[in-house]
Amino acid sequence: MDGNKEILSDLLVICGPTASGKTGGAIRVCQELGGEVVSADAVQIYRHLDIGSAKPTAAEQAAARHHLIDVVEPTERYSAARYMADATAAIDEILTRGHRVVVAGGSGLYIKALMYGLCPAPPADLAVRARLEAEEVAGGAGTLYAALERVDPPTAARLHPADLVRIVRGLEVYELTGRPMSAHQADHGFAKPRYRAVVWGIDPGREILTERIDARVHQMMEEGFVAEVAGLLERGYSRDSPGLSCPGYREMTAYLAGDLPMDEAIRRIQRSHRRYARRQRTWFKKTPGLTWYGDAEALPLSELR
Repeated sequence: MDGNKEILSDLLVICGPTASGKTGGAIRVCQELGGEVVSADAVQIYRHLDIGSAKPTAAEQAAARHHLIDVVEPTERYSAARYMADATAAIDEILTRGHRVVVAGGSGLYIKALMYGLCPAPPADLAVRARLEAEEVAGGAGTLYAALERVDPPTAARLHPADLVRIVRGLEVYELTGRPMSAHQADHGFAKPRYRAVVWGIDPGREILTERIDARVHQMMEEGFVAEVAGLLERGYSRDSPGLSCPGYREMTAYLAGDLPMDEAIRRIQRSHRRYARRQRTWFKKTPGLTWYGDAEALPLSELR
């Protein structure tokens, strides 16, 4: 990749921390240059998780066609390997129509898998996973994260302590191969990109982002986030489902279970999103060829025409 100098690119990637304005930037590109959005968001792939994921509204999705939103039920696990396959198929379809591809989102793992592929790793072992998940239940929240920190600190550092799906996968790979996931990834190298791409990041700065995150959480509450989560639980989805374990949903299910008062739930949701934004910044700083902009309006669309 050669940053925003690669004019004849297969796709444009717009990434950055949560609440930075990626959705608006992607829609602007699509409207002005004739494109479609391939979402790279690890929460928006779940059906019914709308308010808490800041999913593009109906009007936003009408303004630009979006792919890989509302893909799976909250009970389903969705891996980076599956994202790579689904996103590749969507990109092929868009390019066949002669439209520009705009990959937009904050999941660095999804974007890396799409751009560079995945390192070879053993297939899932359901018995190992079941045992590890039982250890988390028996030892309490954070048990497996602490274990991952001991055997694979680099992988643990990029994961949220509540991201049980990827924590289990990290421990599973270590147990099955005797080597940490980070070592397998280092061997793979991720040197040869699968696509030519322009890679832009949006980051308005820590203070502005903090204000936006805190305001977004209050807006979520005004839009009916409590009712959304209560409705999911009433439909039979468990608070331990992969979808409801995501930031925001995790804290709200705790509130509805009586484990947290409302003001504390809101405070923890804001804190969870701020921490996620910090991890996203750290991840994307390592992205080859990425050029940062302070807001979506600063994106140099003239370089893509």
